[in-house]
Amino acid sequence: MNPLAYLKREYGMAAGDIPVWIVGLAIAALWIMPFVWMVSTSLKYPGDVMTVDIEWLPSRVTFQNYVDIFTKYPVWRWTLNSIIVSVSATFLCVMSGALAGYALARMNFPGRHLLFFLYVASLMVPIEVYAVPMLLGIIKVGWANTYQALILPSVGNVFSVLIFRQFFLTFPRDLEDAARIDGAGHGLIFWKIALPLARAPLIAATIIIFVLNWNNFLWPLLAVFKEEMKTLPVGIAAFTPISGTATQLEGFALSMAGVTVLCVPSVLVFLILQRYFIQGISSGALRG
Repeated sequence: MNPLAYLKREYGMAAGDIPVWIVGLAIAALWIMPFVWMVSTSLKYPGDVMTVDIEWLPSRVTFQNYVDIFTKYPVWRWTLNSIIVSVSATFLCVMSGALAGYALARMNFPGRHLLFFLYVASLMVPIEVYAVPMLLGIIKVGWANTYQALILPSVGNVFSVLIFRQFFLTFPRDLEDAARIDGAGHGLIFWKIALPLARAPLIAATIIIFVLNWNNFLWPLLAVFKEEMKTLPVGIAAFTPISGTATQLEGFALSMAGVTVLCVPSVLVFLILQRYFIQGISSGALRG
């Protein structure tokens, strides 16, 4: 059978698509190599970590590294904290972003374009600039080592606003006019019509914001000082090997096991919702 005819019939690929497909596979292979190395190292004995020959697959497999991180460290507590913070912050961020995006796209009010410009400009301000003043603020109000200190600063993520604004700009005007004829205001139009139709950008924003919150490191590192309030990324930093010590090899294996555990929720969320994520991108959620 002609390979080109088979690809065209089964996947709708033309001859010109094959080079793009090959380049995409090469990029995907390069992207997944660190992940494979991470998982492979997490399954090695400490003595097999630093070897002269590169071993992509461990010659001896052990799950002791995973046992150690769950028995020697409060990983379950860190995981619970990360789940509470990530789910709460993602829900609040997505809902506030949908409300703000709808307002910026469909409502006419003075300073709307200036406000949107300030939203975009805030993306250029790194967290290192405002982390210390924000930390002093939460200490002053007594929020240090609390969930609200970890959740509320993440609610104002501008990226969520941008996703929904771009989608609501393409929202059919006829649906809005028909709802207004029936006496609906902006609030009813948003909750009953606009938001239910924004399922694709809603899921796309949820995936992106959840991954950002789940992997957030700097702010949880500053905002909590107690061991039981640490999130998983901050707690895993304890596995980092110390150079020149006898536990260096063990530290490498433990750190790879910890990072593997950290990656699992993000990968699962994307794999489960990837179809909707692609729909959100293709429907104009991320287009300008």
